[in-house]
Amino acid sequence: MTFNWEAFTTAEPDLAATVEKRFGAFTHHVLATLRKDGSPRTTGLEVRFLNGELWLGMMPNSLKALDLRRDPRFALQANPGAGTEMAGGDVRIAGRAIEVRDPELRARYTDTVNPPDPDEFHLFRAELTEVVRTYIEDGKYLAVQLWKPGSPLKTTRRT
Repeated sequence: MTFNWEAFTTAEPDLAATVEKRFGAFTHHVLATLRKDGSPRTTGLEVRFLNGELWLGMMPNSLKALDLRRDPRFALQANPGAGTEMAGGDVRIAGRAIEVRDPELRARYTDTVNPPDPDEFHLFRAELTEVVRTYIEDGKYLAVQLWKPGSPLKTTRRT
C-alpha cells in the first residue's frame, strides 16, 4: 500500500494541516538520505506540497539526489526555527522518494515552483511510511503523534 500526501491528508486532515503549516513556516528543512556505504547524509532542502503530493526538488547531480536514486529511503525534518519555541511542534516525515521523469508532471511542477533551471533538476515525489509530530500539550505533557499507512493515528503522552 503506497500513501502519497493526498492519501495522508484524507486519512488525517488535522495532522496534515499542522505538518504543512510547520513546513510552511520556513523555506529550508533537513533531509536525511543514505550514502553508498550506508551512513547517513543530512542536507538542506526546500519542499513543496502541490497537487496532492509532497515534492522534493534538487539541483542536478546533487549528492542527495544521487543517494535517493540509489536508495529511495529518506527522512525529512521541518526546520525548528530560532530559539526553543516550535509553534505546532517538531514534525518529521519518512518515506521513499520516487523520481519523476514524466515531462507533463515536471512541467506542472516547474510552472508553479519556477526552479532556476527548469530543464536541469531532479524531482522526486514522496511515498510516506511515517509522519511524526512531537509537541508540548497543556504545558506539561510531551505528546507524540505517530501515523503509519494503514494504521490509525497513535498519540502517546509523557510527563
